[in-house]
Amino acid sequence: MKTILYMLLAASWLVGASAAELHVAPAGNDADRGSRRAPLRTIQRAADLAQPGDTITVHSGTYRERVNPPRGGDSDRRRIVYRAAPGTTVEIKGSEVVSGWVRLEHDTWTVALPNTFFGNFNPYADRIRGDWFNARGRDHHTGAVYLDGAWLLEAATLDEVLRPAASEGPPLWFGRVDGAQTRLWAQFPGKDPNTARVEINVRQTVFYPDEPGRNYITVRGFIMRHAATPWAPPTAEQIGLIGTHWSKGWIIEDNVISHAACVGVTLGKHGDAFDNTSEDSADGYIKTIERAHAFRIPWDGGHVGHHIVRNNTISHCEQAGIVGSLGAIFSEISGNHVHDIWVRRQFDGFEMGGIKLHAPIDTLIRGNRVHRAGRGIWLDWMTQGTRVTGNLCYDNTTDDFFSEVNHGPYMVDHNIFLSDLSIRDISQGGAFAHNLLTGRIASGVEPERATPYHPRHTTLLAGFAVPKGGDNRFYNNVFVGRGEPPAEAGHLPQRNPGWGRYATGSGPWVYDDLERPTLAGGNVYYHGARPGRWEEAPALAPGVPTAILIDEGDRVFLDFAAPSAPGRAGTQPVTTALLRQTAVSQQPFLDRNGRPLRLDRDFVGRRRDPDHPMPGPFEGPVNDVARLRVW
Repeated sequence: MKTILYMLLAASWLVGASAAELHVAPAGNDADRGSRRAPLRTIQRAADLAQPGDTITVHSGTYRERVNPPRGGDSDRRRIVYRAAPGTTVEIKGSEVVSGWVRLEHDTWTVALPNTFFGNFNPYADRIRGDWFNARGRDHHTGAVYLDGAWLLEAATLDEVLRPAASEGPPLWFGRVDGAQTRLWAQFPGKDPNTARVEINVRQTVFYPDEPGRNYITVRGFIMRHAATPWAPPTAEQIGLIGTHWSKGWIIEDNVISHAACVGVTLGKHGDAFDNTSEDSADGYIKTIERAHAFRIPWDGGHVGHHIVRNNTISHCEQAGIVGSLGAIFSEISGNHVHDIWVRRQFDGFEMGGIKLHAPIDTLIRGNRVHRAGRGIWLDWMTQGTRVTGNLCYDNTTDDFFSEVNHGPYMVDHNIFLSDLSIRDISQGGAFAHNLLTGRIASGVEPERATPYHPRHTTLLAGFAVPKGGDNRFYNNVFVGRGEPPAEAGHLPQRNPGWGRYATGSGPWVYDDLERPTLAGGNVYYHGARPGRWEEAPALAPGVPTAILIDEGDRVFLDFAAPSAPGRAGTQPVTTALLRQTAVSQQPFLDRNGRPLRLDRDFVGRRRDPDHPMPGPFEGPVNDVARLRVW
């Protein structure tokens, strides 16, 4: 026994002794050892040297490089950690500074660069394209031009850039690539680009492995900007400004991630010969799933997913803030501030939004703030065992939450949805509990797509079914309408199975009687919000509640009051037993670890009344206006 103990202690000491810390600094030298006194110059050189268990500490400065980690850790305890030195500002950029601009006329300048400047990737010849992409009748490129940190807008033609700059809106740029050089034209109103800071995209990505299976990597505390990222559909390799590339166990935390041509953070699919060949079809995506199961790194929890993306600020991405097709399984996305996504609207597609995931199986989406993102949170196909809780969504022009062709079970609880369209639902098997919704809800069915469902807590395929709608649960929510009078007896017409501010005909969805009923109770309806036909004795409350958002940048408050609330509106605790099994997947609502579910904490963490919780996201008296910090 003593011999075994000594061997274990020795092995433990050797593991600890093998861990190293490599230092990187702008004044370093890649020929040095990487010690604190003799740091390396580039993060990539440290990545080449780092072994499982090592930490790479990057000191204050700007690093213009693409980090391609050649290996990852071998376990959660022996991961490779990339971190900004505590208390410092470290920027990693996919851009380069460009000078030598020549003025033409008005505020238009031009510069010519040899194609060798870009190496083997030239963003100004790289056209954005792919499955489910809509170019809106013109070319778009992954290149970009930045003036003092703000990006200019790509023009469709050179003539547009040669005109005087518009008084409103961003200035324009245009590029043209021939066999020898790349010429750029750009508008710099009132600025001399040779004295201002002008940067251009040079690299496709900032932090992304060139091969899948680089596991257990932590990226912490960096500012990462300026990537010429490609369009990232669910049927192609998804390359982000930072991305995991079909790996397992990454932690991406406490970073500022901004200015990606398409996507900021990707947790998605590997590449293969079939990328962007699906013909925008459901059958094409089913074949993608089949190939993922047969890939040398198969699509299962033992090889892929289990990522943590938390406490990042992600902005100025023209497709999505966070994307993940298949690769976000068993992951956590929490505490992120995602904003200013798809704000330029130069191109379009079916992958736009703050957080867009395909197959978020047993994935937790918690406590994120998503605004000015077009679509807030979009869960598409195979949303099962998923929980969306405690998120704050507002000022999203499309909707706050979209559930597309899922069979559940999935839980949406304690969210604050304040945009004009709170929920768009063409799925079944969802539970919506203790939310505050001040926008419309559009419900419908999708009669043409049979989508997969799975055995509990796995990626295996159990079967396919057409989402026929219904089989949802609405408990203890607060709905705020637009002031229209309630329908007779408080219900919507039978053929309109919507909730809250339901709008017939809004969107290309098929409205019809839903095949399966919705379970409902404990909801409160204010200011003309109307319950659906499945709820018995709905609580229609007089008065107009107060729900005023106060956005102070790093802090957000909600002035909230619900006057004349009808007691506790017949609420009951939301539990696995109350929610029952889903109709298609035949599964109960459990937490992501397989334990029974009970919603016993409110939005800010207060314990709920165990017998009659308050409706909405907040527990406690709400008759008087209370200022609650919600971010």
